[in-house]
Amino acid sequence: MRQLFRHLRNWMIFSLLCLVLTWSLPAQAASSNSQLEKQVIQILREHPEVIIESVQAYQQQQQQKVNEAREEFLQKLKTDAKGVIGNSPVTGASESKAVLVEFSDFQCPYCAEAHKTLKQLIAKHQGEVTLVYKNLPLIPIHDQAMPAARAAWAANQQGKFWEYHDALFTNQKQLGETLYLDIAKKLNLDLEKFNSDRRLADAAISEDIQLAQNLGVAGTPFFVMNSKTFSGGIQLSDIESKLAEAS
Repeated sequence: MRQLFRHLRNWMIFSLLCLVLTWSLPAQAASSNSQLEKQVIQILREHPEVIIESVQAYQQQQQQKVNEAREEFLQKLKTDAKGVIGNSPVTGASESKAVLVEFSDFQCPYCAEAHKTLKQLIAKHQGEVTLVYKNLPLIPIHDQAMPAARAAWAANQQGKFWEYHDALFTNQKQLGETLYLDIAKKLNLDLEKFNSDRRLADAAISEDIQLAQNLGVAGTPFFVMNSKTFSGGIQLSDIESKLAEAS
C-alpha cells in the first residue's frame, strides 16, 4: 500500500508539472489541459492521503535540515565561538567557557522580561559568561522591531550598543522615531552618523535573521548555551544551572 501511495504521489507531481507546462502552450492545448486537470482533481479526491503523506515527508525533510543546522551551529560554538559571534554585540566576560547567544526582538514583551534576567545574570556572574546579541525582529507582528534593530545597530557603530539596547527595552512602550533620536542624543551619539548608519543596518540584521531561520527559530527570545537551546520566559536559576554545566 505504501508503495502504491508513493507511486500515486509521484504520478500526481508529474501530472501537475505537465499541467503547468501545458498551460504555457497555445490555445489548442486547452482541451488537454482540462482533461489532465480533471484527472489530477480526481486523484486528490479519491486519495487525499497522498497529499498528507507528501506534506509529512516534506516536513520531515525540513526538520532534518534544521536539526543538522543546529548541530553544526552548536559544534561551531564549541570550537569557534569567535566565528559564531562575528560582529555581533558582546557583553560580559571577554573570554569564558560559557557563551550565551540570544536571538531577540526589541518590541517583544517576553524579550523585555528576559532582558531583566540577563542583566542580573551578567552582574552576578561577572567573568563567567559571554552574552552575544543576535537580531530576530518579528516583522509581521511588530512594526517597530526592525526600526529599533536598525537604531541599535547604528548605536553599536559608535560603541554604545548595550546602553542603547537597555534604553530600548526600558522604554519599550514608546518605541518610535522620537525615542530613537532621544536615546541617541542622551548617549551623545553623532546624530549625522547615527542616521546614516541606520540606513546601512539591513545587511547585518538580515544575516542574523537568516541564521535564525536556518536554526528553525520560530519566536523570541531564543537562546543557545552549553550545547543546548531554550526559548521563552526564563528564570535566573534556569540559566545558572546551564552555566554550572559549562564550568
